[in-house]
Amino acid sequence: MTDGPADLDPDDREGDHEDDREDDHEDDHEDDHEADHEVGHEHPRESIEAGLEAERIGRRATRTTWIVRDVSLSVRPGDRVGLVGPSGSGKSVLMRALALLDKLDEGQVRWRGRVIRRRRVPRYRAEVIYVHQRAPLFDGSVLRNLELPFELKVRRSKSFDEARAVALLEQLGRGADFLDKDAHDLSGGEAQIVALARVLQLDPSVLLLDEPTASLDRDGAKLVERALAGWVAERPDRRAFVWIGHDPEQIGRVAGRTIRMESGRLSEAP
Repeated sequence: MTDGPADLDPDDREGDHEDDREDDHEDDHEDDHEADHEVGHEHPRESIEAGLEAERIGRRATRTTWIVRDVSLSVRPGDRVGLVGPSGSGKSVLMRALALLDKLDEGQVRWRGRVIRRRRVPRYRAEVIYVHQRAPLFDGSVLRNLELPFELKVRRSKSFDEARAVALLEQLGRGADFLDKDAHDLSGGEAQIVALARVLQLDPSVLLLDEPTASLDRDGAKLVERALAGWVAERPDRRAFVWIGHDPEQIGRVAGRTIRMESGRLSEAP
């Protein structure tokens, strides 16, 4: 699998701890120096209230063709943002760009008031997670898929909690026996449930949800809507989501505000 789940980026896997400590020290110094130079004033302190900010970001398809162009967006704690627009308008490309899964061709992304430097990208991706609509999974059981994220070095201070994983699955309409199912035997909707449980257990701050109920029936979709609304409501001072959807009724239920993408550019939806 060449494009694994965003919560399991191969660059973030466990490495040499001594190297990590050295990189952290270098990174802190590099962040301070570069941000001071780029922003032109004293290095800003981290501000949770600032949330996720994209400033005039863009992604090219070719040297002369843009998929996303001149997009600015703020996602603050407590936000429930709906992202709508026709297929091919650049919504998924924008989400991947916000998660820094793809290199930006212009603009910059800030997290809690700070520009994200290269060495801090794994830490940022632990806080801001893109959830793909096709939910790529790894070989093995559902349980193994839920355990794997805790093998990343950015999460080495946390450990897998099976009881919590079961509680999340129950919110999404599945029981403890679901842990034993093989990932290859899951339906598309079941794979989406695993992907959501996998990221929710990681306690991220922002979820970038790419049609998270596309493969679920109506009842399953309602459970996901309720679970994600509850997730934000539980910690509105830290959590938010952006939800791509094509169902106006669903977006009306889940979103506090809605933005529209047309030909790679954003506008507030009516």
